[in-house]
This record gives sequence, C-alpha cells and structure tokens, in this order.
Amino acid sequence: MNISRALLSVTDKSGVVEFAQALAGMGAEILSTGGTARALAQAGVKVVEIADYTGQPEILDGRVKTLHPKVHGGILARRDDPRHLEALAAQKFGTIDLVCVNLYRFQETVAKPGVTLEDAIENIDIGGPAMIRSAAKNWEHVAVVTSPAQYGRVVEEMGKGGGGLSKELRFELAAAAFALTASYDAAISRWLAAREGRRLPARLAAAWEKAEDLRYGENPHQEAAFYREPGAKSGIGAARQLSGKELSFNNILDLDAALELVREFTEGPAVAVIKHNNPCGCALGATLAEAFGRAVLGDSVSAYGGIVACNRPVDLACAKAMTAPNQFFEAVVAPSFAPDALQQLQRGAKWGKNVRLMEAGDISRPAGQARMDIRPVQGGALFQTRDDALVSPELQYPAGRPTDAQMADLVFAWTVCKHVKSNAIVFARDRMIVGVGAGQMSRVDSSRIACHKAGENAKGAACASDAFFPFPDALELALDAGITSVIQPGGSMRDEEVIAVAKKRGIPMVITGMRHFRH
Repeated sequence: MNISRALLSVTDKSGVVEFAQALAGMGAEILSTGGTARALAQAGVKVVEIADYTGQPEILDGRVKTLHPKVHGGILARRDDPRHLEALAAQKFGTIDLVCVNLYRFQETVAKPGVTLEDAIENIDIGGPAMIRSAAKNWEHVAVVTSPAQYGRVVEEMGKGGGGLSKELRFELAAAAFALTASYDAAISRWLAAREGRRLPARLAAAWEKAEDLRYGENPHQEAAFYREPGAKSGIGAARQLSGKELSFNNILDLDAALELVREFTEGPAVAVIKHNNPCGCALGATLAEAFGRAVLGDSVSAYGGIVACNRPVDLACAKAMTAPNQFFEAVVAPSFAPDALQQLQRGAKWGKNVRLMEAGDISRPAGQARMDIRPVQGGALFQTRDDALVSPELQYPAGRPTDAQMADLVFAWTVCKHVKSNAIVFARDRMIVGVGAGQMSRVDSSRIACHKAGENAKGAACASDAFFPFPDALELALDAGITSVIQPGGSMRDEEVIAVAKKRGIPMVITGMRHFRH
C-alpha cells in the first residue's frame, strides 16, 4: 500500500516538519489544518489546507473542520471494494492513505491549578479522535500515526518499501491508535466524575501508559511490565531512576510501600526500610543520617538487602551511613540526592553500581486528589479510596492517659502499623521501630514475633495493633516483654477484658476508633 495522500493535524508539533518533508519527498500530497498547516508552509512544505480540499471553511471557532464526508470518506473507503471506489468517484472524492493526528492536551489542561470546566471542555478533541478511529478501523488500507515516536519507523519502512507500509505495521499502528483514544476518553470520564465528587462511578474507565517491560514478575516464570498512571506527578509512578540495575517487579512494590510510609512523616527527617512489602525498620531523627541509622538498628538482620526510603533529600552524611561496611540495599528512593551523596552511593560500596537510586521529587500528597487503591481479582477488580486517615476524631483513654513522650511513640507506632500487613503488631520506642509482627493468621502470633524481634528493646516501648485485640493474650505477651503503653482501635466483644488487663498492669491505652487492615 503506497502513501499518495497524507493528512497531518497535530497538537504536538515536534518532528512533524521533518515527517512531512519525508512524506512529500516520497511523492505524498500533504493535507493539513490550522497551526500544523502554517508550520509546514513556513518550512517550505507544499501543503493543502483542509478547507481548500473540502471546499468547506472551518466553522464554530474551529470545532468543525475535518468532520466532512470528503475527509472521512477518503479515509474509510475500502480499496478492495468496487462499490466504495465508485461512491468516491461519484462524489469526486480522493482517498487518504495516511492520517497523522495527536490530540488536544486535555490531561495537561485539567492538571493546571484552578482549571475551569469551560477550559476543560474546550480541550476535549472531537475531530482528532474521529479521524484516528476512522483510519484505525480501515487499517488494511490506511496508516494511522499518533505519536512523534512513530515517525522514524514509518519513514524508514516507506523508504525501503517504495513508498508503502506493510500490513503488519499498519495493524500495529491501528492497535496503538485505539489504545490512545481509549486512554483519552478514560481521562475525560475520570476527570468529569471526580469533578462531580463521584470517586466510584457506575462505570470506571482506567488507562495506563507502559513505562517499561520488566524481566519477569514476582517469579521468573511470570511476565510483567510497569505501567504509569497518565499525568502522575507524585509517588513511585512519577519517580525517575538515576542509576543502578533495572527495576524488578518486587523492587517497585517495595519502593512504593517504602515511599508511602515515609511520606506520612512531615515533622522531621524519616527513613523506612522495607523487606517483602513490610517495614522492618522506620525511625525519625534529628538528621537524615541519624534517622537512617536508627531505622536499620530496628532490625539490622532484615534490613540487609532491603529497600530504603527517605522523606528528605539524601545528603553526603546519610549516603556514607548507607554505604558503611556490612550493609547492602537493593534500592533507595528519596525526593532528591545531593551530587556528592549520589557519587558516594554509586562508588562507596561494592554494590553501589547496582543499587537502584530513585528520585521522587515532591513526595507530599497532592491536595484534593482522590487517591485510589486498585486490587485485581480474577474477572474483576476492587477499588477503594486510599487509607489516608489516621484516627477517629474522638480518642478514648480507658486505662489512663499516656504521657507526652508515650503519646509520641504511640502515634509513631500507629502510623507505621498502617503500613504493615495484617495481622499487625508494632513496637516503637523514641519514635523508632524496635519490633514488628506482620501478616500472621492470628494476632497472638504477630505479638510473639514482635516480642522476639524487639528482645530487650521492648522494655519501655509503645505497642500498636492495627485491629482490635480479640482476646487479651496478644496484649499480655507484649506486656510481659516490657511494653508500657498501647494503642488499638477497639471494637472487640472482649474490649472490657482487654482494658482490664491494661488497668491491672498500670499502662495507658489509647483507643483510636479506626482500624488499619492491610491485606
């Protein structure tokens, strides 16, 4: 299939002049619209304006220009159907063999602070998606180009194929085109639903952009890829890899878990160490280096080979602490890295050339943005708003109020507990994790693990439980290990028995009225 006539109408004009010159150089007539036509003409490309081609001027401030039978008839006509060709001839319409279109920047528009509904609506493209879908539907006879990244390949194949494109490439381009229009419509529907305050609408459209293929998934026999949410400006989806080996599926899961934990803390430098999607260490410090040291100290055995997240830019002192002897980390994520810290991490240890260093930029949560958790199940998916809360408005102190120091540790332990797989028990002292029991089928087993991990460090620690104590046994184990305060949501049929144990042992208890299951 040779390209004798091409229609170019793009918002992103990068590379379009060179693309048009290449097409024209291989004998294609160039049709175009508005700003694209002006850019091509200024570059010396012979171009025919759509209004001149159709004989119909643009109307309604440019809302209607390519929505014309001569355009869509020329795109949709089957070249192997004599009736289609006869219909074109009767109307004196020609064929259009290549459509190059990219769309109005709707997502960029609605991402701007204070965008109005009118601005958003005006940036919904109509003619572009219509031409893309027409060309993609008729892919056997028409090529549809929707990204500057495709220009080089199209030109290269046309040059080798005498001005034509293979059936295989046309099909690939059509598939990409339908993916683009689906993503575009999904972005519009999501934004309109969010504007109405409908976080969970009757029909929820999602679209993701592939960031990279991964070597494999959780295990080597599983295929995997990393997809980013279009327009992501925060979180691991917006992070940039500065150095190190390619990311793995498990790296990305753990980096996300680590970053989500440290972004909870705004009052000072915080560091978290994640292993198998659970925090094995987390601490606050006067400096980031101090916070790192305390985070590792919480469970130095588990921290080896873990994922590190920082809520402050990594400086040289912290980088030196990370590259001290007998330590090894798979990845580090932080808002940024000082140049000397980056060099230290890359060269200060044998594993430095392999460690994945991820620059996350601003890690604060975007104000007013509805954050969602998405969990696939076979044949469907579960959606929920993110667990961005901490406690209910009314705290209860059924066994006495904690001291200010105890309360600081309780809030710290409770915050970390949100990020531990249920059933979760967390011990913390001086705003540093000293023991974690995670993901057990019974809460008493989680308590046993936290006691074992903490050892002597349990003495004087605060204990957090992500859900209520169904029996007093898990609390009694923690008390026997030396904890001196406890925080839990309450709500058990045996709350009074649990509270009675706290009163008998003389420790304060905070009831939050809010649980934090994490499955």
